[in-house]
Formats: sequence, C-alpha cells, structure tokens
Amino acid sequence: MATQAGSVIYLALDLSRSGWVAAVLLPGAQRPSRYKLEAGQCDGLLRLIARAKAIAENRIEGTVRVCSCYEAGYEGFWLHRVLTAAGVDSHVVDPSSLQVNRRARRAKSDGIDVEMLLRALIGWQRGEKDRASVVRVPTPEIEDDRRISRERDRLVREQTRHVNRIKGLLASEGIFGFEPRLAGAAERLAGLVTGDGRPLPPHLCEALRREFVRLGLVAEQIGTVERVRDARRPRGRPRKDAARPAPAPESTPGRVAALKKLRGIGPEIASVLAREVFWRDFRNRRQLGSYCGLDPSPFGSGDTYREQGISKAGNARARHVLTEAAWLWLEHQPESALARWWRERVGAAKGRVRRLMIVALARKLVIALWRYLKTGSPPQGALLAA
Repeated sequence: MATQAGSVIYLALDLSRSGWVAAVLLPGAQRPSRYKLEAGQCDGLLRLIARAKAIAENRIEGTVRVCSCYEAGYEGFWLHRVLTAAGVDSHVVDPSSLQVNRRARRAKSDGIDVEMLLRALIGWQRGEKDRASVVRVPTPEIEDDRRISRERDRLVREQTRHVNRIKGLLASEGIFGFEPRLAGAAERLAGLVTGDGRPLPPHLCEALRREFVRLGLVAEQIGTVERVRDARRPRGRPRKDAARPAPAPESTPGRVAALKKLRGIGPEIASVLAREVFWRDFRNRRQLGSYCGLDPSPFGSGDTYREQGISKAGNARARHVLTEAAWLWLEHQPESALARWWRERVGAAKGRVRRLMIVALARKLVIALWRYLKTGSPPQGALLAA
C-alpha cells in the first residue's frame, strides 16, 4: 500500500551521556509523546520506533515512514547509520543553526530542547530549510581517513604546550632564549645557571626532564602520523596523454597528490583540504564558500547596510588552513592571476587591509582548487612543483 500524504512519524532525539530523550509525533497527533531511554541503547530506541510505527499504521490503515533527527556532537554518526539501516529517514542537525528564544533568560530542559528540535525537523521537512542546517554525513571510511590530519593537529598543539611549559619554568628562574626542540637540549640542562647565579634546583631539573620525555614522545608520534599520511599514494594508471587535463581524482590520496603538484601547497595543507573539504561534492562556488565559513554576512536594516565580514559558520580547520595557504600562495605563486588580483587591490596597504584581503584571497583560492580538482586544469598562471 502506498504511503498516504502526511503519514510520517517525526522523531527527535536529545542525546546525552546520562540518558536519551525521544519526542515522537504520530500522524494526526496534536502533541508529541516524550520517552526516556538509557544512553547508548539503540535496541530500546528501535523497539520504540517499531511500536510507534505499528500504532500509526493501524490507525491510518496504511504504511508510514519514520523521519528522525538529532544534533551533531559527542555521539558522532554511528546512531545515524543504525537508524538508516533500520529504514529510518535520519538527519543530523548542526546545533548552532537551530533557532532559539532570544530573551535574556530562557527556560531550558531536555524536554524543551527535544521538542524544539522536533519542530525544526517538521519545518525542514515541509521545505523551511532555514529552520535547521542538516549535516552531510561522511562514510565510515572518509570519517576514519580524517583522523590522520586531526590527530596531527592535536599532537602539534600538545607539543607547543610542552615547549611553552619548559620555557616558562626556565623563565621563572631568569633563563631566557632556551630552545627545547634543538638536538641535545635535555642534556644542556645540567649546565644552565639561574639569573642570580645558582644551578638549577634539583626538583625543577627533574620536572624539566619529565617534560622533555613527554615532548620527545609527542615528537615521535607526530613523525609516525606524518609517515602514515605521506605513505598514501593515488591509485590508477598514469595518463598516456599528458597534454589533456587529468580527470577529477576520485580518492583522497589522489586529491592529496593533485594538490601537492601545485607549488606552495605542502603535504599537510593538501591532506587537510582533501579530507576536510574536497571529500564531498558542491553544487556551486557559493556552497563551497559557505561550507568553509568564508561567505559574506551582510547586515541591512532600513537605510543601514554594512558588511560584518565572513560568516565563520563552516569548517574551522579548513578555514584556518586556507588562510595559511593564501599567504603561501602569494609567496610561491607571485605571478599567478590570484596573486596579481590581491596585489592590485592591496597595493602598499598594511595591517587590517592586508588581513581582510587575505581572507578574500583564501575564498578565491579554495574555489580555484575545487575547479582544478574537477577539471585537472591548474589555476591561471599557477606553477607546478618541481
């Protein structure tokens, strides 16, 4: 029997480590029913869905479909895959896109939150796409592949903390200019003298040596992650006709290799862009700029109009890497069309103007790289790495 119009069960989930709250709206019902479930127990959730579906189908004497949503966050995407495998039309929602009450003090509880999420799901299903932003869920393989660059990013931050900690401990004793990452730095601790002429206190020496052990372990792990990252090679046969544009690489290693061919784009930038941005398809350049948070956010009311800068609502890691890539592009691709465009508009300006325009260049650069991966033609005037 065909699904009747309006025969949809809407299901919203508020997930937390202490428990799950489910709001279920059956076809024709005026108010949703709320249920409390044990956290992580998807079997109980599937039984709840089956029970609600049986009630609804018996009521309307037809088949129904189940549409669900929950907020992206700590739980990841495993529940989405479980629901999808069970035949549920599952959606993962960006929490920051939900509309909330703007009063200074608003009531908040799991029940209020899950019903707000349910209303957003119903509106989104009816075509009100501004009610919520639905996340594009990656495949398990793509999700796992991202961990390479993300783990390196965390390790680099941890390395910086250890280095700053060592420098801070030494500065408290009047010792400046010591570089912990130089070879043999730990062995030189015994010869250091405090600012007032004393040898380093014994407990401070021991604390510094333990910091050096942790620093060495982090550096070793960074090297391991980078070897795994750089060991990946694109699959497929080499092109016979080098004059024709290469087809769009279909794998992450292929996209990384293609980006590394451009001068100024190193393995880390290529890895982050391939895994964080170019793993998915974009309909147009506006969607790409929005995903990276580089789209404009104008403010207009009556006769008042001003630009508030970029939205910063997209992938923060990609936006940070693209800003770095834009500066490197100016250095290594000075004769490219993008670099000339930037110089024509910035000229001799300093400070804020340069920082604003480098963001504009980052947006143009990611669009140019996207087209390069789709067509195989490098950005205009760009040089290939030697």
